[in-house]
Amino acid sequence: MELARSSERDGMNIIVDEEDTGFDAGAHPLFARMPSSVSFNKLRKRLLRQTRQALDDFGMLKGAKRWLVGLSGGKDSYSLLALLMDLQWRGLLPVELIACNLDQGQPNFPKHILPEYLTSIGIKHRIEYRDTYSVVKEKVPAGATYCSLCSRLRRGNLYRIAREEGCDALVLGHHREDILETFFMNLFHGGRLASMPAKLLNDEGDLMVLRPLAYAAEDDLAKFAAAMEFPIIPCDLCGSQDGLERNAMKAMLADIERRMPGRKDTMLRALGHVNPSHLLDPRLFDFQSLSPEPKE
Repeated sequence: MELARSSERDGMNIIVDEEDTGFDAGAHPLFARMPSSVSFNKLRKRLLRQTRQALDDFGMLKGAKRWLVGLSGGKDSYSLLALLMDLQWRGLLPVELIACNLDQGQPNFPKHILPEYLTSIGIKHRIEYRDTYSVVKEKVPAGATYCSLCSRLRRGNLYRIAREEGCDALVLGHHREDILETFFMNLFHGGRLASMPAKLLNDEGDLMVLRPLAYAAEDDLAKFAAAMEFPIIPCDLCGSQDGLERNAMKAMLADIERRMPGRKDTMLRALGHVNPSHLLDPRLFDFQSLSPEPKE
């Protein structure tokens, strides 16, 4: 589905604004108390444009009927849900949305916040309890990071819930910085060039994993979430650990961006401009058969 007129710029498909395609003509009721400032309006429209561009560039709407939107209670997933609901309200997202939170049994988790919020904005939702917290604490040695196991357990449960709800995709709130941090973690620690794809088919081949915020900057999402006054729930499990490798990548990228503004966007663009013949992977390019033309 083509979401807007587009053009080619620097080899990327760029959404061309046509008077913001009606972005000024009202908004979903959940924006009723949003700030009326020019700066917030520009921020909201920028995030909507970037979300629509990701939907278009990666064909996320192809065959889409019902999406399970993972909601952690953090700024990114709240923002994702709000933007998708706004696009749906405008008739630009012909997909049924179901918000889902996986209560992982973390101590002092405020169980009432998400159900009350989701009910107040009129979104169909499911709250699932699975004590993966105890599993992670038991299995991971003291001093080691919890993120990998915690993520695998959470993802497995979300896949199950998506199937039970008849969804064709699990939609997650990963943004530009998440993608870049993952790339550098794989580069520095995994010895491979890989990151988070914006669209992925799961191993079983029955569900898509979508990341519509792939082009969105984390700073923009933080400002958006603060202005919208989302009831943020901190992650006490991951937040209790210092020195995570992802934090090191985040600090490195922030330093690069501070010294050379705009480099994050350049790096993200580079991930979409891969030239296998200029890398070192013989599985992607047939170096063996590469030879000069015979001279006459």
